[in-house]
Amino acid sequence: MPYLIMGCIKSKENKSPAIKYRTENTPEPVSTSVSHYGAEPSAKGTSVNFSSLSITPFGGSSGVTPFGGASSSFSVVPSSYPTGLTGGVTIFVALYDYEARTTEDLSFKKGERFQIINNTEGDWWEARSIATGKNGYIPSNYVAPADSIQAEEWYFGKMGRKDAERLLLNPGNQRGIFLVRESETTKGAYSLSIRDWDEVRGDNVKHYKIRKLDNGGYYITTRAQFDTLQKLVKHYTEHADGLCHKLTTVCPTVKPQTQGLAKDAWEIPRESLRLESLNFGTWNGTTKVAIKTLKPGTMMPEAFLQEAQIMKKLRHDKLVPLYAVVSEEPIYIVTEFMSKGSLLDFLKEGDGKYLKLPQLVDMAAQIADGMAYIERMNYIHRDLRAANILVGENLVCKIADFGLARLIEDNEYTARQGAKFPIKWTAPEAALYGRFTIKSDVWSFGILQTELVTKGRVPYPGMVNREVLEQVERGYRMPCPQGCPESLHDLMNQCWKKDPDERPTFEYIQSFLEDYFTATEPQYQPGENL
Repeated sequence: MPYLIMGCIKSKENKSPAIKYRTENTPEPVSTSVSHYGAEPSAKGTSVNFSSLSITPFGGSSGVTPFGGASSSFSVVPSSYPTGLTGGVTIFVALYDYEARTTEDLSFKKGERFQIINNTEGDWWEARSIATGKNGYIPSNYVAPADSIQAEEWYFGKMGRKDAERLLLNPGNQRGIFLVRESETTKGAYSLSIRDWDEVRGDNVKHYKIRKLDNGGYYITTRAQFDTLQKLVKHYTEHADGLCHKLTTVCPTVKPQTQGLAKDAWEIPRESLRLESLNFGTWNGTTKVAIKTLKPGTMMPEAFLQEAQIMKKLRHDKLVPLYAVVSEEPIYIVTEFMSKGSLLDFLKEGDGKYLKLPQLVDMAAQIADGMAYIERMNYIHRDLRAANILVGENLVCKIADFGLARLIEDNEYTARQGAKFPIKWTAPEAALYGRFTIKSDVWSFGILQTELVTKGRVPYPGMVNREVLEQVERGYRMPCPQGCPESLHDLMNQCWKKDPDERPTFEYIQSFLEDYFTATEPQYQPGENL
């Protein structure tokens, strides 16, 4: 089961078909000129200079510039708060419990206060506990400035409408449970999201825009204005006052993943890992992680480390994060552990086989969300399928195996001359000519949708790989799967347009799927009419 994270691939065009057919229904070897990672070839984003790095291509010995020198938009997630703390708040409060993983970490409980000594290193801050007087490192995304909105239990920060609905609609939550988040549509405004119920829709979520007054106050309706967000929330916990329901309890939160295992825990000693199965184990005896092994001789450790350093800086909620590496052969790759395993196994053998269409569409929307991020960053995945999506608690889906899998010699895909890859998921221009772009990922996403609605059925049932390539080139497309709405099949067919430029963007796909069951409803409730 692949528990992996992403790199990116530079695609070169090879005009002549280079496919060697086999008769068995398995991924087939294809000789292409694609042999190293890089930015999506049609990238037009801001150029970032990586020219000081030199990486050995997988198929050769000469150094190449990462991303092929192509212009690229690169995302580095900022730390939670501005660095420097010059004249700013130095007292922070813990939002969650944390158990120290190293002797340099501080253990702490939710609500504990800290003086921040040094926050210039981003993800891990040096702090002193006011309660114990001890110094140590703490994860910066586990704390917030004391007495700020960020420190309020009900404040969820930068969260999209769909993610808020996923949390509020979790089993066990009751009507009136709520959260406050930044507004997606209005800068400086907030949104109040509440779980509701009615006879027509059953359990659902209502969203109310919280607007800001010029004098700094807040309101949902102009007849009820408040000096602070805290006072607004307190008011609506006491009276519904026109809302769909009085605010009852705060939506439970899930501890965020720390950025990395610990301070300076990037290249880690092999002895710090204990393998408990083929794919997972524990680090330092404290933290469950997924572990993947590179076969000796796959890649020079120095080249691998340069590649991994770039990949670890790409962060998104729907991508499996790269935590650490063991840089001596055999190289270990350490990532977040996802409790339910691969989406393919989950659909075929786990609880996924009992899921209904709304849950399946939501999982597709999550995958599209992660791919839309990859699209914005001008990268490509090149191996998008259910086997490379991982599932966690509450049906959370994250994209894995987007890059480092090219380093791993297995029976499905080896990124060298004569590369093997899964034909049934691969766009024809990529399978035949090596033209990998974000649009070939869109094709693969259409195939992945069939895996979702059929609970893990192999695409093109009854056809071997050679037949698939020949038939697809002649215009054949899979018919609508049993039980699949025509509108979803229409989306699949859009993903399978022969001309890559006619395929939709992942941004469009994400929007379509997130609004699939709510397209006729307003995004916000009419606060002015309360």
